[in-house]
Amino acid sequence: MAGLLAARVLSDRFERVTLIERDVPPDGPDTRKGVPQGRHAHVLLARGEQILSSLFPGLTAELVAGGAFAGDMAASMRWFQFGGYKRQHHWGHNTFIQTRPYLEWHVRRRVVALPNVKLLGGCSVTGLSRDGARVTGVEVQRGGESESIAGELTVDCGGRGSAAPRWLQEMAFDAPPESAIEVNVGYASRYYRRVPGQLRGAEFVVIHPKPPGERRSATLFPIEGDRWICTLAGWLGDHPPTDSAGFLEFARNLPAPDVHQVISQAEPLSDPVPHRFPANLRRHYERLARFPEGYLVMGDAVCSFNPVYGQGMTSAALQADLLARHLAGADHGDLARRHFREVARAVDVIWKLAAGEDFRYPEVRGPKMAGTDLGNRYVSMIHRAVMRDERVYDAFLSVLNLLEPPEILFRPSTVVRVLRAAL
Repeated sequence: MAGLLAARVLSDRFERVTLIERDVPPDGPDTRKGVPQGRHAHVLLARGEQILSSLFPGLTAELVAGGAFAGDMAASMRWFQFGGYKRQHHWGHNTFIQTRPYLEWHVRRRVVALPNVKLLGGCSVTGLSRDGARVTGVEVQRGGESESIAGELTVDCGGRGSAAPRWLQEMAFDAPPESAIEVNVGYASRYYRRVPGQLRGAEFVVIHPKPPGERRSATLFPIEGDRWICTLAGWLGDHPPTDSAGFLEFARNLPAPDVHQVISQAEPLSDPVPHRFPANLRRHYERLARFPEGYLVMGDAVCSFNPVYGQGMTSAALQADLLARHLAGADHGDLARRHFREVARAVDVIWKLAAGEDFRYPEVRGPKMAGTDLGNRYVSMIHRAVMRDERVYDAFLSVLNLLEPPEILFRPSTVVRVLRAAL
């Protein structure tokens, strides 16, 4: 997704954009090897949806016409967390739910339809072309043949496995410092047939644990094709089994019964598929004193988060939006320094939200930011308050969806409501 969004932004500023993809993209909304998480539940946060809609007008209507779900997030979602259900009500912002391959397929079709974008599938990048301290393109291998592709600007969206740190060192630059927070999350997903009446009072379910005693979570999302996608997850090695009986038993022992009640009666359409996520990983390109010209890094190659929180695609959208703003400026000098500095600010918010929740488990290892424990105590009160107070829930959702900065949760009027509702 980061690469597709980068290509869309670059198409406004460059005569030619070459999108290089190791996989041969499927003809339809199918999973592919390069996105192993594609078979699991995904969500696009409200800020991410706003950015995608600005880049691709009419996209969400197209998704919904093909079977994606759209509905007010607070009214449609039954969310159990910290021992209780958050208060369902009308919030005013829709959430859009579909499978990752379905969303990616629609975005890809629009990107490759642009007259100045060329997609090279089945093509592996083997290195950077350079002229001194400037990147001038990439070296690729396709069909057993090697070739060079020149470019004024190369944007690396190679994900967690990006070779950017190694390539920088090969050019006599420093590799970026890294921060890793080890969570050892494992999850498994299964598709079910969806029929009316299976879930009363809501359209989808999210179940989160109350750390540190509970470690299991689940999502049950309505997706295209009249299906459910059920993703079960666990922290610190408490991973769901992939046999039918074990999958159901894991769901039966969730902190709330809603997901198990549905999937124990629904018709399975697939076997459970597992995935593992060892650690939140952040590469601090903003801390580098030197960086080659003509080169940027984006998406999960900069920062990848615990997928349980559903922030990855929105992070990619935010970075693409920043890239568009930087390229729109008259001065492209020192583009990397300015871009990485602002990306770091945007990522900071998401990183703090994800890391803060993960550090509720004493066994989680990694660099803990000052004030994390104090902040978690206050957020615990917010989790209790949103079970009663709709206005606190609105503020919480606005922060979670990256529509507002976390500071709004510390406004005196909000603090008073949190204390009244939580104590």
